[in-house]
Amino acid sequence: MDSEIYLDRNTAVHRLDPRTKIALMVFCFVVPAYYQNPLWVVPVAVLVLLHGLFSRSLGNLRRMRYLMIILGVSSFVLWNLFTKGETRLFGFVYQESLAFSVGRTIMMLTMIAAGMIFLSTTRNEEFVTGLIRLGLPYRVGFAISTALRMVPTIIGSVWMVVEAQKSRGHDLDAGGLVQRIRNHIPLLIPVFVSAMRNTHTFSMALESKAFGAHRTRTYWLDPRLKLADYVVLGLTLVLLAAATGLRIAGYGRIAGLKEF
Repeated sequence: MDSEIYLDRNTAVHRLDPRTKIALMVFCFVVPAYYQNPLWVVPVAVLVLLHGLFSRSLGNLRRMRYLMIILGVSSFVLWNLFTKGETRLFGFVYQESLAFSVGRTIMMLTMIAAGMIFLSTTRNEEFVTGLIRLGLPYRVGFAISTALRMVPTIIGSVWMVVEAQKSRGHDLDAGGLVQRIRNHIPLLIPVFVSAMRNTHTFSMALESKAFGAHRTRTYWLDPRLKLADYVVLGLTLVLLAAATGLRIAGYGRIAGLKEF
């Protein structure tokens, strides 16, 4: 299984400055949380899907489909449990809580899709350089870069351990769902040991290269805002201002909703 998330495509989204793509991701994270009514969240979800379509990165969402299904179902059920309304439909489900749970589920899935599209269209080095250009200290940016770089490594280690155990006759798919989960639990030990070993090697490599000895640094990447970036940033700011104004005006709420 390919553990690399970034997709090397020559699209207009890929060519955007990393700061512009960070702004788009923040927009997709902030605006869906403004509204309770799912009808007000759907437009942002549509924009995210169009974003993924233009960047040709929607295929990466298939790798998250099981996680998205589990999170979507659990979110839908839990929000119905922890909210009430004035119009009871059946049992513990109210019309207002049902609409709210649909909106929150769409919001969560939209955020996951936006994050996956961002990682699919932005190299790790571009992301870190963009954060540093926005004023983030280099050490913090390097820590974020390292964390993101370790994710594919850990995923690859998991699959390597799984294949090794299968070659030794360990049937991980035997039994029901609970039994399958139990079959995978022992795999956490070699994965954890491998991650700790890689972390130790990585720390020694940093020490041998005198990481942090110089305050000033040079960068291989030198991203610059172009006309397309200014246009996208301008549209993003306008949409964010409009969404914020509508939220302050009280639009997007569900009348009669009672949250615990």
